[in-house]
This record gives sequence, structure tokens and C-alpha cells, in this order.
Amino acid sequence: MTDFRNFINGVWVATDKTFDNRDPVDNRLIGRIHEAGDAEVDAAVRAAKAALRGPWAKLKTQQRVELLHAVADGIIRRFDDFVDAEIADTGKPYDLASHLDIPRGAANFKIFADLVRNIPNETFDLETPDGGHALNYGVRVPRGVIGVICPWNLPLLLMTWKVGPALACGNTVVVKPSEDTPATATLLGEVMNEVGVPPGVYNVVHGRGPGSAGEKLTRHPLVDGITFTGETRTGEAIMQAAAVGVRPVSFELGGKNAGIVFADADFDKAVAGIARAAFDNTGQVCLGTERVYVQRPIFERFVAALGERARGFKLGRPKDPGVNLGPLISQRHRDKVLGYYARAREEGATVVAGGGVPDMPDDLAAGAWIQPTVWTGLPETSAVIQQEIFGPCCHIAPFDTEEEAVALANATPYGLAASVWTSNVGTAHRMGQALEVGICWINSWFLRDLRTAFGGAKQSGIGREGGVHSLEFYTELRNVCVKL
Repeated sequence: MTDFRNFINGVWVATDKTFDNRDPVDNRLIGRIHEAGDAEVDAAVRAAKAALRGPWAKLKTQQRVELLHAVADGIIRRFDDFVDAEIADTGKPYDLASHLDIPRGAANFKIFADLVRNIPNETFDLETPDGGHALNYGVRVPRGVIGVICPWNLPLLLMTWKVGPALACGNTVVVKPSEDTPATATLLGEVMNEVGVPPGVYNVVHGRGPGSAGEKLTRHPLVDGITFTGETRTGEAIMQAAAVGVRPVSFELGGKNAGIVFADADFDKAVAGIARAAFDNTGQVCLGTERVYVQRPIFERFVAALGERARGFKLGRPKDPGVNLGPLISQRHRDKVLGYYARAREEGATVVAGGGVPDMPDDLAAGAWIQPTVWTGLPETSAVIQQEIFGPCCHIAPFDTEEEAVALANATPYGLAASVWTSNVGTAHRMGQALEVGICWINSWFLRDLRTAFGGAKQSGIGREGGVHSLEFYTELRNVCVKL
């Protein structure tokens, strides 16, 4: 059983208050998490502030770049440790963790380290009233101590997506991983020490949200900015805390993403793409698709094909051969998702596939397993269609015209992502501009160029991450005016 302690100023800190870490595959107790209290959170933030003003600030940009490359290499050097930690926390299949989570988690450090080698700055020549000139130029400086509140669905990937650019820009961080997934954030502390990142640059405090480490971190007056990925209502609470001191926030929040399939689309590719978008990572992806709109001429055929896909997944232990779907993150989350499954039945949905809990072997029966599910027949006002479920499920409805598809897709307070499947270039570009989302994929899903802007519209987020867009949050732009 693993002991997950807080990582503060380069050392491991235990506390008297602990809580359980359980494997979602079979609900076994696999660890004890040391919950950070007021003293530990304060120590972590102050360590980050001291490092910001001390050894980290004294490093030249190239030295920071080299250290962050060493961090990425350290993750790859301990690849098996990180994969094992990720699948123990989340229960996701080995292939998913080893091909996506860990490689991307390492890459995030190199990508943003290389970005800051040549940060673009603006320069202007000004004619002054006395007939002379003045030179104005911009300088990007670190924002300060960044509070990083992480989700549980892609723990290492989404944590390093924030920590990578934060450190590359010269900030220091205090990370609060999800209480469900403490392992890789803790393991990263070992790597930081191994490669020589100065103490206090990277800190980890464990705990929950309200009344625990999460709330304490967001309310600490020495935290200069807060970045968060998770539910919209949690983002609202963090924003209220950040308002004290007028501290900036960067949020990637909930979504109720639509997949739109036109009759002229490549049918097989559309079915495969929507199946990935709906069921990958057991539907626990912020960019996942829970609403599918299919043009009427191919609607019945598409429903049958996606239902067959949903019934074809192999559930089991992460390293068992052929397993391509894991459990939900916890029994608590399964209860929430099953609540929506029950509500769909109550509201009259036709259950095309799934709809409940699968029969699992005795050694897995206590795990957080759930069936991939496809529905049809619900009104657009249904909670199942309007609210984020975060499970392996989707509702399919028909549409007739392009204008109708746009109206259906936009009829939600969320605006994170969408995918459009069509062979018509004109349709593709019109849809890309009409859909109220942060990212719109055409004939693809989860195809990411990390240099591009990423973030949500409406209630799905604030700000953009990725490439130079990350600089907008992790640095402050200072203007220097020199009279010549």
C-alpha cells in the first residue's frame, strides 16, 4: 500500500489526517493520502514564493529549458512507474495510459520549454513632442505563484499541460491533484528532485475541495493566479475565491459536446470517430461527445452501427489482453452516472445499447463498472441532453438541415468542442464558424496540435491554453518606454 504524502519545498511531508485511495477496478484499498491542512498549504505556497524570488529566478532561460527537458526525460526514464501509477489510480487500459497519458505528460514539458526560447515581444518607435523618439518594447515576466487544481480523468497529462508552461515561463507552482488520483503528481515530485529542479519550484498538496486543500489553496493571499480544469460549478466557486485580491484565473470547464454527422460523410469513419468521442476513457473526457445529431437519411443505420460499437467493448483489468474500456473513476461517480441512466429511462428514452451495470467476474464485481450506453428518443429539454454526465454514453437525434443542426448543437450553456462529419468542404467551413465552441473538429476528434489555442466558450471556460496563448496567463506583459 502506497503512502501519498505532500511534497513541499523538495521534501515529503506527512500529516495526521489521511483518507483512502482505492483502485476503481476492484475497489481495493491501495493507498493512504495525507491531507494537507492550513499549515501544509501555507508552507507550500511560501516555499513557492521563496523559490520564485530565489534560485528559480536566478536561472537563465536556457537553464530552465534544460531542466524541463530533463524532467521530461525523467518521466520517460521511469515510464513503467508512471504507467503503473496512472492505471492504479484510474483503472484505464494499459494501452491508453502508455500511448497517450504518459507520453503527452512528458511532451508538455519539452513543448513549452522550447516555446520560451524565443518569446515574441512587441516593439514600437514613437515620435515625441520635442521632435525626438522613444522606444517602447514589451517584456513578459512570470506571473508568480500559480495554484494548479487538477482533474482526475487525465491526471498527468492535464496537470503537466499547466505545470509545463507555468514553469517554462519562470513561475513556481503548488499543485492540488484530485483526491481520486494522487499518484502521478506525487511521483513527479521524485523526478523533480532527481533532475535537480530547485526546492519550492514544484509543490504538491493533497486533499479535497471545499474546506480542504483545494479551497485553502485558492484562498491563499500569496497565490498570484489559479488554473483549474473541472466542473463549471467548481470553477464558479474558485472564481469567487480569486476575486479577493483580484487574481486572474484560467479555466477549462464542463462541456456537453455535439457530434454532427451529415449524410454525405464517410459513414464508417464517422461511426468510428463518434464511438471514440463518446466512449474513450470510459466517457470521462471533457472533450467527449454526449450529444450526436445525424442527418435523417442515414439516421437509423447510424444508430444501429453505433449501438453495435457500444456492445463490442471488452471490459477488464488494465493489463489484460484486448481490454479497451476501464471502469469509472469511483463508486461515487458511478452512482452519479447511473442516476442519469435511470433518468433517461424515466423520460422515455429508447435504450439502443447498455443502460446499466455489466456482469463482471467476482474479483472485479466491486469495481466501478458501467455499460457503454446509447439512447434515442429524448426531447432536447431532457436533463440527459442538457447536463454533462461524464460517462460512456450518448444520445442520438435526427436532423434535416444544416441550420437545424447548428441550432441543436448551440442550444446549451456549454461551448467546449464539437465534431462535424461531412465530405463537403463548404459545409465544413460554415459549421466551423457557426458552432459556438472553443474547438471544432472536421472529420476527426481529439486531433490536437499543441501550438494552437485550446479553451471553451460560454460556460466551458475562461482563457486559452496552448502554444503562445499560454503566455497570456502564465506571464504578465510589461511595457518599457525609453526616451531616446
